[in-house]
Amino acid sequence: MIEKQAMYKISYGLFVVTAKDGEKQNGCIVNTVSMLTDNPTRIVVFVNKANHTEKCIRETGKFNVSVLSEKTPFSVFEQFGFQSGKDVDKFAGKSYPKTENGLYYLTETSNAVMSANVVDALDYGTHTLFVAEVTFAQKLSDDKSATYEYYQANIKPKPQAKADGKEKWVCKVCGYVHEGGLPNDFVCPWCKHPASDFEKVQ
Repeated sequence: MIEKQAMYKISYGLFVVTAKDGEKQNGCIVNTVSMLTDNPTRIVVFVNKANHTEKCIRETGKFNVSVLSEKTPFSVFEQFGFQSGKDVDKFAGKSYPKTENGLYYLTETSNAVMSANVVDALDYGTHTLFVAEVTFAQKLSDDKSATYEYYQANIKPKPQAKADGKEKWVCKVCGYVHEGGLPNDFVCPWCKHPASDFEKVQ
């Protein structure tokens, strides 16, 4: 038996990883960035292949990581996690700074930024693990980093039961709400998690 709630207790951070698709900037939310070595300074990042950003990193070999703080509003998760860069420009209508590699990063909601060049990529089925050498790193604030647990408890909106009596299911990962019966093969349109990651709103 593997209980999903136990897996959620692992101390994940939350990050926006940015990369380029030609001249278009793109980014996505990830929860797995770790330091691998300190000389040279290398990090690893897991990116879901369903994310357009994974393709951008694979093709360009470079990316930025913005470490999200506890001050990050839910709108940032909607912007970078609940829509695809294949269909929309996630950076449209706003101004963002760039690091020396020409990639955007987030400032107001991040406490640090890193730029990295890919030195290896390993295929793990649904995800690609990128090993990358850090070329730039800067602390942006003393705000606490947002953990996955903090996001679940304090940032993600709590679903409200409707008075119309319709059955309602909420994704425990991203907060997407599905109304009506939930088929066994249902896949969350936002985070691509299966029906087993949904719970019924009472």
